[in-house]
Amino acid sequence: MSRSVRYTMSPLLASKTPVWRSKFIVAMVALGFVALGARASYVQVINNAFFQRQGEVRFARTLELPANRGRILDRNGFILASSVPAASIWAIPEDVEQGTPEAKSQLKELARLLELPYATLLAKLADDDKTFVWLQRQLEWDVGQKIAALKIKGIYQRKEYKREYPEGEAAAHVVGFTNVEDKGQEGMELAFNDLLAGKSGSRRVIKDRMGRVVEGVGEDLLPVDGRDMELSIDSKVQFFAYQKLRDQVIAQKAKAGSVVVLDAITGEVLALANYPSYVPDKRRNLSGEQLRNRALTDTFEPGSTMKPFTIGLALNSGRVKPSTLVDTTPGRLTITGSTISDTHNYGVLTVEGVIQKSSNVGTTKIAMQMPAREMWETFSAAGFGQKPQLSFPGVVSGKLRPYKSWRPIEQATMSYGYGLSASLFQMARSYTVFAHNGQIIPATMLKTDVPAVGVPVFSQRTADEVRKMLQMAAGPGGTGQKAQTLGYSVGGKSGTARKQVGKGYSTTKYRAWFTGMAPIEKPRIIVAVMVDEPSNGVIYGGAVAAPVFSEVVQQTLRLMGVQPDMAVKPQIVADAVEEPL
Repeated sequence: MSRSVRYTMSPLLASKTPVWRSKFIVAMVALGFVALGARASYVQVINNAFFQRQGEVRFARTLELPANRGRILDRNGFILASSVPAASIWAIPEDVEQGTPEAKSQLKELARLLELPYATLLAKLADDDKTFVWLQRQLEWDVGQKIAALKIKGIYQRKEYKREYPEGEAAAHVVGFTNVEDKGQEGMELAFNDLLAGKSGSRRVIKDRMGRVVEGVGEDLLPVDGRDMELSIDSKVQFFAYQKLRDQVIAQKAKAGSVVVLDAITGEVLALANYPSYVPDKRRNLSGEQLRNRALTDTFEPGSTMKPFTIGLALNSGRVKPSTLVDTTPGRLTITGSTISDTHNYGVLTVEGVIQKSSNVGTTKIAMQMPAREMWETFSAAGFGQKPQLSFPGVVSGKLRPYKSWRPIEQATMSYGYGLSASLFQMARSYTVFAHNGQIIPATMLKTDVPAVGVPVFSQRTADEVRKMLQMAAGPGGTGQKAQTLGYSVGGKSGTARKQVGKGYSTTKYRAWFTGMAPIEKPRIIVAVMVDEPSNGVIYGGAVAAPVFSEVVQQTLRLMGVQPDMAVKPQIVADAVEEPL
């Protein structure tokens, strides 16, 4: 027979804990849960700003929505610069597997696609503490797709935009380039960066630790694309001018060269090229010699190309006429102990002959009849010593000292281009005085169809007379005979000057240039060419720079649709006249 036992009644199992203590513990536990609930409510509902902010700091990100950079076009609508999609590759080093043979094989393939040495890639991934590292920026989009197809853990990519420059080195100094952040660094890319760049948008998102977007927060701010720019540059003229300049610099074993082509009616820059140049898309080995825009940033003593302004002032003031005789015998002239000389004793010359033969003595005798102030005012009005109002970085003003400090010998040397300095661009623009009815006109890098409004420097009659002299200088018996062009009449002035070395002038280093216009009766273009340090046995501007001028003029006028005003190429005398140094 069984018997039930009441264990709770056993003295051994009986609890000695008071009832109030158990109730107290239960109450405290319940109070704790209430406190936790209250705290949770306070944190989550009432005062959640601090913790929300801390969470955002750790996981919320503002993504930039890049604006599409505007295109740069030439005057005919051809693309000089445009943006294309690019892939930028980044990694989380601690997540990248490297231990297995398969992982090593994938990383080697990745290094090949990135065009990086395998050791360099491993070095970038060596620090496990890094949570972000760029592997390569702005790769070709199709390369990025190939990398994505590898599906390597810890390797990610971001869509960006990179600039492409179809004209390459021919237009590099005009267009410039952008950096990896798509900000303009040189040329028109820098000058009009704000206009081209537009305005970036933004998107607020929550990311996980892997960098993946979990959700969007708030409204997106859409980007505003940059505006397209239409330059005055003609890409065909630009390429041809660069090509002929490059070939001549190489042929003459010269240090460098520049060429500028201006529209004589509108002031538009049709071409501006320098050699050596660079490819804007490939700048890893870029040097200062390649980067420098010599036509705008380098200054030099213009030499004989200044003589038309001295003669123009004398004609405009009525002191001389084109037929006035000037005795240059014996080919030398001494002023305050300094001797000025010509290459030959030309004897008695007309004023026209002074320009044709490029006589230093003749120019000096005419200049010394005029006050220094008048010369300074004329030179200044023609743009010398004045910074061109051109929307372009690095434009220089050159140097023209105040006339009050001129000594007689300095006035004499300035009359034929020594003692002042100017850029090749300034020289090209100054010749608009003779091409535009005695008025100097502003130059522009932007396309315009409106004829420029000029500022008078000389009378129209004086401009016509000087143009005739420039035609003689580029014809038989002149210093620039090689400037003559098939089908078109031309006029211009050659120049050759010793380079300054320290406080004196070099006897082995020269600059040669030629500045002129065509057609001579109604000029449409002005072309200026400079070759720095020719060293192939010929140094004179009429022999080194004039041939480039001839070819550029002919091609440019043909592209512009200008009708030839001459049936054949004029007779060129074999023995060219050498201009004095």
